[in-house]
Amino acid sequence: MRFFLQAGFGSSLLGLQFGGALGQTGSVSHMFSRVGLVQYGPEVADGDAMLEAAIEAGADDVESGESGHEVICAPDALNAVRESLEKAFGPPSAARLDWRPSAAVPVGEADAVKLFKLLEALDESDDVQRVAANYEIAPEIMEKLNA
Repeated sequence: MRFFLQAGFGSSLLGLQFGGALGQTGSVSHMFSRVGLVQYGPEVADGDAMLEAAIEAGADDVESGESGHEVICAPDALNAVRESLEKAFGPPSAARLDWRPSAAVPVGEADAVKLFKLLEALDESDDVQRVAANYEIAPEIMEKLNA
């Protein structure tokens, strides 16, 4: 299994417990891009309205779905994009700098089980605030694991 997590020291120790390897500071940062992220719930607007407002605000991309809207922008444009969208839709559910993977790594069923155990441990750790990962799990494997 070879996927990468962007996280801090406490999470690195957890990663070792789950078969991971400790990398140097910044050793996986080239696999992630720093972006601005503004999130809205699905009830705020439809996808077309959000896309139009986001483009006018200077955003680079919008991902809309059942769970809501994620507006992606350059890190230095985050404040301007957030302010513009707030005028149109009200306060966002979240607005922050985030890490996005440059490419996804497919994960098989056996490795997905290990990965989810690690992610659960990271979620329960008080030392971990956010986790960014570049894994991709096929829908049929997700269905099997969720059964």
